[in-house]
Amino acid sequence: MTTIGILGSGQAGSTVARAALAAGYNIVIANRRSPKTLAGLISDLGPGARAAWAAEAAAAADFAVVAFPYRPEDRLPAEELAGKVVLDTNNYMPWRDGSYPEVDSGLKTVHELRQEQLPAAKVAKAFTHIQHHARSPIRVPSDALPGLFRLARPAGASDRRALAVSSDFPDAVELVTRFYDELGFDTVDNSPLSESWRSAPGTPMWMQSVDGQSRRELLRNLQRAVRPAPEGVFQG
Repeated sequence: MTTIGILGSGQAGSTVARAALAAGYNIVIANRRSPKTLAGLISDLGPGARAAWAAEAAAAADFAVVAFPYRPEDRLPAEELAGKVVLDTNNYMPWRDGSYPEVDSGLKTVHELRQEQLPAAKVAKAFTHIQHHARSPIRVPSDALPGLFRLARPAGASDRRALAVSSDFPDAVELVTRFYDELGFDTVDNSPLSESWRSAPGTPMWMQSVDGQSRRELLRNLQRAVRPAPEGVFQG
């Protein structure tokens, strides 16, 4: 049985863990503190989940999920993640995490910076435009579910939504595509990582993310994205 190492136990990490467990995966989850601090979450997640230190979760993983914002000073378990696909759920939100000149200038995306933190891993931007919390406002009872559950549909459903993936590695895109499908979503490949800005907050596809979009709609909205000019630079 495939084991997913999840680094980060907040809203995104715990929601992806629940979805993966429901799809038949084993989960090893870690946070910045001790595994003991995750006892309540592990009890809630149930069989198939266990807590560990970050390096242990990374070592146990067949593939991993990084579910916390990028910080250049972070020391990630790069050796344990070498050769493995790593799904990065982070969004670049300067108001929350601070700004980075490489990203603001358009030189790199935040996911390329994550790839530099994990040079021997295969980073893929994934799960970044699906809500891991209830819809707001709640209109019907199902809106209380996280979007990852609320919007999931079986393969072939006429109202199936799609999620984007970006990576510099085709096998990482293939893995994410299979994982998305198992969780109830189609895939749009928005590779490489240098193109991942097209699914960033504020882009056309992002504006449609609350209730999702079909594969065709997502493709169109990704293509409509216009990269903001660096501060002080006129684009005309």
